[in-house]
Amino acid sequence: MSRFMLRALSTGITAATLSVSAHAATEITWWHSMGGELGERLSALAEDFNATQDEYRVTPSYRGEYEQTMVNTIAAFRAGEQPHIVQIYEVGTGTMMAAQGAIYPVFELMEEHGNTFDPADYLPVVTGYYTDTNGNMLSMPFNSSTPILYYNKAIFEAAGLDPESPPTTWAEMGEMGQQIVDEGAASCGFTMAYAANWVGLENFSALHNQSIGTQENGFGGLDTEFAFNGDVQARFWDQLKEWSDSGVYSYAGPANGPDAAPSFYSSDCAMYMNSSASRADVLANSDFDVGFGMLPYYDDVDGAPQNSIIGGATLWVLSGHEDDEYTGVAEFLEYLSLPDVQAEWHQGTGYLPITTAAYELSQEQGYYDENPGADIAIEQINLNEPTENSKGLRFGNYPQVRMVLDEEFQAVLAGNKSGQQALDDAASRGNQILRDFEAANN
Repeated sequence: MSRFMLRALSTGITAATLSVSAHAATEITWWHSMGGELGERLSALAEDFNATQDEYRVTPSYRGEYEQTMVNTIAAFRAGEQPHIVQIYEVGTGTMMAAQGAIYPVFELMEEHGNTFDPADYLPVVTGYYTDTNGNMLSMPFNSSTPILYYNKAIFEAAGLDPESPPTTWAEMGEMGQQIVDEGAASCGFTMAYAANWVGLENFSALHNQSIGTQENGFGGLDTEFAFNGDVQARFWDQLKEWSDSGVYSYAGPANGPDAAPSFYSSDCAMYMNSSASRADVLANSDFDVGFGMLPYYDDVDGAPQNSIIGGATLWVLSGHEDDEYTGVAEFLEYLSLPDVQAEWHQGTGYLPITTAAYELSQEQGYYDENPGADIAIEQINLNEPTENSKGLRFGNYPQVRMVLDEEFQAVLAGNKSGQQALDDAASRGNQILRDFEAANN
């Protein structure tokens, strides 16, 4: 049993004692990218851990959006001012793995400090994204999500659609979206965040068991090339162009689609695709009954639907600190994985429960019975055993590739390129980014 668990089972420490001893506590710095309510919940996790013991004090620090946090971390490491823990988004995994000497792999950290840690306790679809080729976990899963469908039940009723039956296929999405527009129930059928990447390409490809890149989507090595320019993906981008012209689909902008959520909250668009972690914001900002569904798929593509892939981030431990500080880091990571801690985080945010125990605890507590749709993300990501095409992706400097995809997708919507031409060009431009990364890390 770890030191943390022994302390948690021992006699409670009074608040006065904590106040006096806090000055002597070893400081553990945690850089993150969560603002607003999520940031408050994250800070509460740190404070709850701090209240369980008096040896360590975890101090969270918001460092901007994911990309900015990553840039800040690189600069801090070069200056010798790096934090102990940093939250890095999933598409930064390849870059972090290549930073040899800068990271302290989580599996080594936990083994060397005697903490309870078994990768088998975590959901396979989550751990598979963050392990090396030998199955070793390099970072600690924290806020993992997958995109789902949200829809406005009132608009469905106004359009003459069954409010309890969201579209399951892209054919149904087009038909329902057109009926919604034709009936004047809303000005657009659907919108989505991350249209050119996480939702509209990466998860789309995984659900249809289509390759995003060679070498197992980059898991097998740096000498990978993009393969997201297949017939199925090109067909989808062309269809989005057609739906955009007819008003069935509304493009919400590049990256995370800043106009997507507002157009759904205002009832301009009947359906909205984004992270399962958007659940709390969707419910808080919608004055109508919200329905939930899985992402649509083409039912004429063999093997679809396969499974969706995760987004979100993990916690990376950086090298360069004292051993006693790493003892505190290990204890904190163990605390974050406790079933009750993970279940509360999952239920309060919409992120996936990263451990099987947290999922089972949520079931026992009746959370899914009381919150219909809250388990859709878990069901969707576990539809089938992940394949080489659907376990995730791992490419160096992939954030730059996402910017290329945004540019090429906008060219399709503008009528300047076909879906095939745009994806071919994106693959060519992206491959050059991969070659540059490979040259810099060999």
